[in-house]
Amino acid sequence: MHTIILATRNPGKVKEIRSLLNDLPLDIKSLLQFPNLPEIIEKGQAFEENALKKARSIFTLTQVPTLSDDSGLEVFSLDKRPGVLSARYAGEHVSYEANNKKLLAELEGFFPDQRRAQFRCVAAFVDEGIEQLSEGTCPGMIIDEPRGSGGFGYDPIFMPEGYHMTFAELPLEVKNQMSHRAKAFQLMKNLLRVHFNIS
Repeated sequence: MHTIILATRNPGKVKEIRSLLNDLPLDIKSLLQFPNLPEIIEKGQAFEENALKKARSIFTLTQVPTLSDDSGLEVFSLDKRPGVLSARYAGEHVSYEANNKKLLAELEGFFPDQRRAQFRCVAAFVDEGIEQLSEGTCPGMIIDEPRGSGGFGYDPIFMPEGYHMTFAELPLEVKNQMSHRAKAFQLMKNLLRVHFNIS
């Protein structure tokens, strides 16, 4: 059993990623189990930059193989905003609801074809002598008002392409088959199998 650290304190993200990697013989710890480790400030201009910074920083501090991701929502008619600012779109340390409310206000009066968006996720893995990246996207659209109680972040206002339910309405096992994070971590899973020599 190999131990890795997931460089996040977001319980929703921890649950989702553990579910995505649950068939690998990995002991996945999160930063929730390491309260003394510092908060990694994400100031990068790209998902790749932020994901690598988190993984590198935690690996340097712990010398334990570290996995991280940076992900967000890109609305095409808003020049791909909120993008890397997704978690703090309405300000620092705000609620998911505040971010959703700000985005919906910006899109008020927009036609459905102007509400096209995608979730994008970049995952990073850092261990001694290795840095790996993987990426996944999930296309869809932003609906008029929040629906559903599952998931986290923008899930209640994002409807993936080909579905009539939001990420917050879909069961986790369905979301995990086609979400941006699922796609990025499916690729990362293959990299982890090779790195840890898992058959």
